[in-house]
Order: sequence, then C-alpha cells, then structure tokens
Amino acid sequence: MKTDIDRTAKGLPVLRLRRGKEESLDRFHPWVFSGALIRMPEERDGIEEGDLVAVAASDGRIIGTGHFQIGSIAVRMLSFDADEDIDAAFFRTRLSDALAMRRAIGLPSENTDAFRLVHGEGDFLPGLVVDIYGDTAVMQAHSPGMHFARNVIADEITALQGLGVTNVYYKSETTLPYKAHLDPQNDYITGAYSHNIATENGLRFHIDWLRGQKTGFFVDQRDNRSLLGQYSRGRSVLNMFCYTGGFSVYALAGGAREVISVDSSSKAISLTDANVELNFPGDSRHKSHSVDAFKYLEGMENGAHDLIILDPPAFAKHRSALQSALRGYRRLNALAFEKIAPGGILFTFSCSQAVNREQFRLAVFTAAAQTGRKVRILHQVTQPADHPVSIYHPEGEYLKGLVLYVS
Repeated sequence: MKTDIDRTAKGLPVLRLRRGKEESLDRFHPWVFSGALIRMPEERDGIEEGDLVAVAASDGRIIGTGHFQIGSIAVRMLSFDADEDIDAAFFRTRLSDALAMRRAIGLPSENTDAFRLVHGEGDFLPGLVVDIYGDTAVMQAHSPGMHFARNVIADEITALQGLGVTNVYYKSETTLPYKAHLDPQNDYITGAYSHNIATENGLRFHIDWLRGQKTGFFVDQRDNRSLLGQYSRGRSVLNMFCYTGGFSVYALAGGAREVISVDSSSKAISLTDANVELNFPGDSRHKSHSVDAFKYLEGMENGAHDLIILDPPAFAKHRSALQSALRGYRRLNALAFEKIAPGGILFTFSCSQAVNREQFRLAVFTAAAQTGRKVRILHQVTQPADHPVSIYHPEGEYLKGLVLYVS
C-alpha cells in the first residue's frame, strides 16, 4: 500500500511534527509524544516498534533521530545531530562518556564496585539502564529499540577500557511494553554466572539479579544508606520494606544498638539475613520479620525505636494512581510519626516518578500535622550522582527523601 511517509537520504522514515511542537525538541527534551506528530505511523508505512526514525519539524527540518514505539511516548530521541549514525560507534561513544562521568565522581573504587553505568535519559540513552556489580553488568531495556540493540550494547560494555566487565545479563522481561509482543528472555548475552557478591562502601552484598527486583539491588540508595550509618550509633533501628537489607547492614556498621528488618516478602527477609550474616556473622543485634509493614507499625509499641526507615516500593507507577499513592504516603508516615520515640530520626522516601518532590513533602507534612509531633527537616535527599538527571529532562529525578528529627 502507498504511504505518504518520506525517508531521509539514509533511508530512515521521517515523522513530522505538528506546527509548534518542535519547541521542546529544540530545547533537547528527548521525548516525542504521539499527540505531537501530524500522524502516527500505520501498518502500510512499514515502520515497526523499535525502528530508527528521523523526526522533522512541520517545515521539514530534520531535528534528530530516535527509536519509535507505539504509546504516549512515540519517539525517544537518541541524537539531535541529523547526520549522526546510530550504530556500534554511537553506543561506544555514549557508553565511554557515561563511564568517564562515573570515574569523575570516583566510581568504581576500591571500596565500591556496585554502581549505575547508564541511567537512561540522564546519560542520553533513553530506554536503557545498566548497573554494574563487579565483573557483571545487568542491562534493562525499557524500549523496543534498546531491546533490538542489546547485543551491540553488550559488546560495547565488555569492550570498555578498564571497566573489567566480562558478563552481561539481560533482564527486561518486566520492563518492556507488553503490547509490543517482544517476549524477551532474561539471560546472559555475554559470559556466564561467576559470583553474586558486590561491594558498596566496603560492605558486601549478595545481588540477586536472576530473581530479584529491578537489577537485583537498589544502587540508587547508596549515599542515603551511608548517611543513615552516620546517625545509627546507639540507636534502635527499624528498617521497613527492607528488601535486600541495605539500610540494615549500614545501621549495624554505624554502631546501632539493635536493628529490626521488616518486609512482607519472605524471600526478601532471607536475602536480608544473608547480607547481614555476610558482613556481621552471628551478630545478635539484628532480627527480621516477614510481615505486612502497615500491620507491623500499627501493632508496634510507641517509642520502641528511635530511628525508622520508610523506603516503600513505588505507590504510583502511573499518574492515574497519584491520589491513592499520596494517601498511602500520608498513612504510612503518620504511623511512623505516632510510633517513633522522642528525639528519633525518620528517613522517609518515595521512588514514585509520578509523585513530585512538592507532593511528597506535602504528604509527609500532612502526616506530621495529624500527629501533632514537632518535626524538623535535617536533610532533603535524592538519587546519587551515578543516576544523573539531564538538565533537559527534569523528569529523570525520581527518588525523593526527607531525613526528619521528631521531638
């Protein structure tokens, strides 16, 4: 069937924007929304999800190149240079730049070999996440285009000078659009399983990239775990939603009097216990419970703990769930304010991208006001520097946290 889609001299299909919709792209924002296009491609156009496309302004000026997909975000821009080829050399340059930035902030180091190498739009590779655990890279594709480029990307990761990665595990079964029917398989692209222990600030952790959430470990809390360690000495610590027990291990390292880890998942509790044992064998200061977090807080004695961590999973993965999520944050934090001992410190977080910093802070403020406690902000925290936010893509800031002193 005949199509009215033009093609560039290099054969890329050209998707044209409605008048005025090029303004955000001229400011280097990497997303093209479907509503900004004069029309979405149809079957007769011969454009498949994950294909490279050129994006043009309404006057025909080529703005750049990106990956096409069906959805509200129609194109994720890879380059704003109309002449740049998206090939192995392109990924080599982007990955080398990402590694150079990590080296500038001291990663990896003698004490830390667990870090994020690629943070999607923050590293100008939208749709791609790569976490490093020693000699293993765990790659996640969030777009069909990155899924199709996975083998090239894996080759370029292992070729990075001085990184020392020999294994690349691909883990995208739950991150790619279901309707794209890509049926990705979690498996090694390069290398094989060697070991699953990584080091963070001198502490060691079992990383379960085979069965765990995300890439197996939340490297985005590294700086906040370190901060928690500074406040832990002599305190009774409660780590809610503990998952792999990262905060628990740091609390023990910081000299906590006791640490209680709580998670509804028995698998998470087993991993927490294993990580505690790896760093503090036979340490009686740590206890763990597999139980619902809200029920545990409700049944807990007032003043039992003077340091509480609330790091729940995302309450809102989409904007449609925003109000429900805010109610959840208010309820959770109100329980913590009611239960924490006077002079206690509360670390409270939201990793929901749909909840912005102001909305989260208001939810916590409302919870504090409900309880009548005197609350002071000690720190306002976010994701670490190896999860950079492109200045052109503020949506990349997703982790929000408050460290609060409660009288």
